Amino acid sequence: MVHSTPEASDDIKDKTLSLLVPMYNESEVIPVFFQVIKKVLGEIEMQWEIICVDDGSTDDTKALIEAEAAQDSRIKLISFSRNFGKEPAMTAALDYAKGDALIPIDADLQDPPEIIAEMIEKWQNGAQVVCAKRASRESDTLIKRQTAHWFYSVFNQMSDIMIPENVGDFRLMDKRVVDVIRTMPEKDRFMKGLFSWPGFETTTIEFERQSREQGTSKFNYWKLWNFAISGITSFSTMPIRAGTYLGMLIACLSFVYGIVVITKTMISGVDVPGYASLIVIILFLGGIQLFFMGLLGEYIGRIYKEVKNRPLYVVESAVGFRQSQNDKTK
Repeated sequence: MVHSTPEASDDIKDKTLSLLVPMYNESEVIPVFFQVIKKVLGEIEMQWEIICVDDGSTDDTKALIEAEAAQDSRIKLISFSRNFGKEPAMTAALDYAKGDALIPIDADLQDPPEIIAEMIEKWQNGAQVVCAKRASRESDTLIKRQTAHWFYSVFNQMSDIMIPENVGDFRLMDKRVVDVIRTMPEKDRFMKGLFSWPGFETTTIEFERQSREQGTSKFNYWKLWNFAISGITSFSTMPIRAGTYLGMLIACLSFVYGIVVITKTMISGVDVPGYASLIVIILFLGGIQLFFMGLLGEYIGRIYKEVKNRPLYVVESAVGFRQSQNDKTK
């Protein structure tokens, strides 16, 4: 339960909490999720709504959510016309939510709903963002722990904003923070970065991440790698700038080496250069050029997506919302 003074208690009863739940083929976990989440939300003093986004699931996810929504009007469903991805699904939930405080959460229950009350308490005490941080990553493999650490280190070194290590999408955000996020129009969305960009007063609570109740993760190492590349290139131009610095360094080294060769030739005469060293240098410079051409292409591809200005998602149907919000695209 959220502890508060009588005046604060009366005030919190007039506030609404929006829970944002993107789902893709989560039929195995949905019954358990709603059982647990409704019990947790039933113990808080705020009004609440659960906004589920069916991201083009191919199983019974949509039907199961519709059944829950038919029993409780506080459960709402946004159904996409096809699979658009988790980041667009999260964006849709943010667009439709009407809460004074909003919490993104996955349906797999790895992020414990039991700490929602503590999040609300810190929000009542003035925090506008309450991040939930994993106390440890012992449940992950060694490779996943190490690559996650590298990602956060590289991102925070390159970017103008800092994203807290071991903090996912699971966090409480005040409506004022979400209003800022809604103004961000980019099509390639890295939600961890977008959630951190507005700033505001932020606090953190730690939790132990649980194993999935049912089903399997939709992310594999390849998707995580591409996700990391997307995150870095969305919030930093440092990778391209590094190409300028590397080019300047190689040019300087080449100039110095040229002076050495000329001096040696003038003193010792003409020397026949080695084939192996020449090939190594050519392959090295060719590899560097191709790498930065690919990096440049990554940024150009982002510009291409923005210029096309296609909708981020298409809503096929929306259950539980006002008519004016239905059939929305963005």
